Amino acid sequence: MTGELAQLAPYGGAPLFAAYAGLGLAVGFVAGLLGVGGGLIIVPVLIMLLHTHGLAAGMEPQLALGTSLASILFTSLSSVRAHHRRGAVEWALAGRITPGIVLGTLVGAALATRMPSTVLKVFFVVFLFYAAIQMWLDFKPTPHRGLPGRSGTSLAGGVIGLVSSWVGIGGGTLSVPFMLWHNVPLHRAIATSAAIGFPIALAGATGYVLGGWTTDGLPAGSLGFVYLPALAGIVLGSVLTAPLGARTAHRLPARPLKRVFAVLLFTLALRMVWAF
Repeated sequence: MTGELAQLAPYGGAPLFAAYAGLGLAVGFVAGLLGVGGGLIIVPVLIMLLHTHGLAAGMEPQLALGTSLASILFTSLSSVRAHHRRGAVEWALAGRITPGIVLGTLVGAALATRMPSTVLKVFFVVFLFYAAIQMWLDFKPTPHRGLPGRSGTSLAGGVIGLVSSWVGIGGGTLSVPFMLWHNVPLHRAIATSAAIGFPIALAGATGYVLGGWTTDGLPAGSLGFVYLPALAGIVLGSVLTAPLGARTAHRLPARPLKRVFAVLLFTLALRMVWAF
């Protein structure tokens, strides 16, 4: 084995890197198509890939979660810039909720690195079913009240950050309904959710890097619980297909697309249950 293939050998070889890039292609397209983060796809698929190839035995969930959050560092920036150019981000709200987001995410990541893998898998499967039902029903809570004060917003941010760190997402599945419930218009809720996705990703990735820094048995190319070969493939693939997904979204009706995505989430959840 020579050249680039030899360089990739410690990381599972070129075919496995191609699988990571293929995952990124799918994630980027879905994110552009539906405006959702890719963590709900990245985590279960990456767990399966790591398990199939005997990498990080017993620690696949932590490595998948850390890698997923690290990928959001790159994908969230372009999304935030696009929303900011349209003046849709509620920066004051983002500033109020971010301290709780960061604290909750750091605490969640620290706990996750010490949890049994089975506990994380069960939590993730339950959340997958929740997200699938939410997507199938196209759930948008009825505006109910104004936003809480700083302490209430920080508390909500802490919960969003904690849960996000255990499922490897940028928080939109939780933060958008929270903001809609508190009378934030839909387009501004989505834009603000994109803005708080970056601190979730930064705090989460940092927590997983530090939590896995001295852990033995991780595959070559790991930075704590962030697997750099998978991260590179996912980011490369998603950057290529996100614009295509966004263009396609303007040509197709949203409701059927969300139901297709819901079926995908159900399938992934059932696949993880079967693998237990």
